[in-house]
Amino acid sequence: MPKEQIIASLDVGSSKIRTVIALLEEDKKMPNIIGVGVAPSTGMRKGNIIDVDEAISNISAALEDAERMSGAPIHHVFVGVSGNHVESFDSKGVIAISHAGSEIIEDDINRVLEAAQAVNMPSNRRILRIIPKSFSVDDQKGIKNPIGMIGVRLEVDAHIITGQSTIIKNVEKAVHQAGVDIDDIVPSSLASAEAVLSRRQKELGVVVIDVGCGSTSLSVFEEGATLHTASLPVGAESVTNDVAIGLRTSIDTAEKIKIEYGTVTPDEVNDRETIDLALISKIDNQKVSKKHLAEIIQARYHEIFVMIKDELRSIGRDGMLPAGAILTGAGVKMPGCLDLAREVLGLPVQIGFPTEVEGVVDKIDDPAYATAIGLVVWGSKYEGRSYRMSSVDFGKVFSGAKKWLKNLLP
Repeated sequence: MPKEQIIASLDVGSSKIRTVIALLEEDKKMPNIIGVGVAPSTGMRKGNIIDVDEAISNISAALEDAERMSGAPIHHVFVGVSGNHVESFDSKGVIAISHAGSEIIEDDINRVLEAAQAVNMPSNRRILRIIPKSFSVDDQKGIKNPIGMIGVRLEVDAHIITGQSTIIKNVEKAVHQAGVDIDDIVPSSLASAEAVLSRRQKELGVVVIDVGCGSTSLSVFEEGATLHTASLPVGAESVTNDVAIGLRTSIDTAEKIKIEYGTVTPDEVNDRETIDLALISKIDNQKVSKKHLAEIIQARYHEIFVMIKDELRSIGRDGMLPAGAILTGAGVKMPGCLDLAREVLGLPVQIGFPTEVEGVVDKIDDPAYATAIGLVVWGSKYEGRSYRMSSVDFGKVFSGAKKWLKNLLP
């Protein structure tokens, strides 16, 4: 293994494309961030590519930005994907241990995970991850790693995350045409968690909530394993649309006043305060109530957190996660967001900042970079420092699951 190795990530969002370049050194545990790039994402909407040429241009701009800062060329990236097309479900797999001695080996892990994915699935769906939640050997349940144990029957409870094939292929095409290969495609909800969660939080029980532009994703962890993932069809873009409709302004003006004057606590805003749109827009010239703006924003954020609460209730974890909720994504920087989340979710809540990295920390000390940072952390932990590939294949799904399993161990 080389003493130093470059690893790069590409967070393909609906608002921004973010790239992070990290240096992996043999004698250090944490990736050293040496380059960061960001570009507007005008070719994407809600996780889907709507203009291939624009998407390629956006990706290239973000890559060049990071290369310029780091002085290192990027040839391959870990790509994060999100959006409503990312779905998940639980599945079980059962196999018989028939070889001599009945000792469970890695090949048995592969076989039982393969059995877990033998489910009826639409032809347009593609498996992104098979994550073992727990194993059972004969009548013994709740096993984290069964390798080396003796038994006659091995069972796995697995969490399977899928994406829409055509959407993922379009992302792959855009990335390849931007001049880089793909190491792996990782659901953004899992990547964000890698950047902001500690092992203890995963053991106690925690939910990571990523409020992006086009969608909101969440991942629930308990006893060190992924318990549940979901993607909700609302995000920061929904807030902007609400503001534009409610205040009768253009989308661009709505985005500007949301960022500059927005808050989710209308009770703290003076009834008489107004915003003169003529000062910030060439199109809109009316005056709007700052309190009304806050009420519109609060209504949408309240809906987002109620949807998350319903998702937690569906798996029996509503108010039952000791490590609480960790918020990531650009959308959680809205003033008052934390307090509203605590009120609705009934959990301790905090903003998630990347913790597993060093280097130019001032550039990425931002919840909006959680996915991009998480992708390089993911690559350094689970994919192996010498692993490279030009496209995602199904065999990699099993390989990733085994490495995930190994990292669950103390």
